[in-house]
Amino acid sequence: MLLDVLKHFWWAILFRGVVAVLFGIVVLLRPDVSLVVLVLMFGAFALVDGIATGITAIGGRKENDRWWLMLLGGLAGIAVGILTFRNPAVTALVLLYYIAFWVIVTGVVECMAAIRLRREIDGEVWLAVAGVVSVLFGVLLLVRPAIGMLSVLWMLGIYSIVIGVVHIALAFKVRQLGRRIGGLTV
Repeated sequence: MLLDVLKHFWWAILFRGVVAVLFGIVVLLRPDVSLVVLVLMFGAFALVDGIATGITAIGGRKENDRWWLMLLGGLAGIAVGILTFRNPAVTALVLLYYIAFWVIVTGVVECMAAIRLRREIDGEVWLAVAGVVSVLFGVLLLVRPAIGMLSVLWMLGIYSIVIGVVHIALAFKVRQLGRRIGGLTV
């Protein structure tokens, strides 16, 4: 059931991955960016990611009885994006907690989806890897909040690129499987 959802909305996973990679590259190339710009970039990234995840969840609600788990992850991204835009002068510590909360929720949802997919698709490990990396990154931010903003920028950039590449790989894997079994929405 979840595979049916993913094969029809593989493009949303791909889009999410491309946005994550681009966000990561910008963060790594411009570590001197001001906190306000970082906050706005992060808010846009979380909002787009949440919308893409929400579209996938809502689009697959008929095929997947636990679609609400994916929707929860999407809503978390949307909420964090909106909260970020409402208060762009947020402190670095609060931004750290926003990021940590969002990636932990996203990671848990991705791990749960990977467990459900293990009977339906080879390569579900990519989604599990994305989930584990997300949870570990979020926990690291909660445990070490006093690290410098430059370190956070580098970690966020690297995290975004890794997660983006993982989602791109998953999108192409799901697309390939969808073509093989038929019913792919392009």
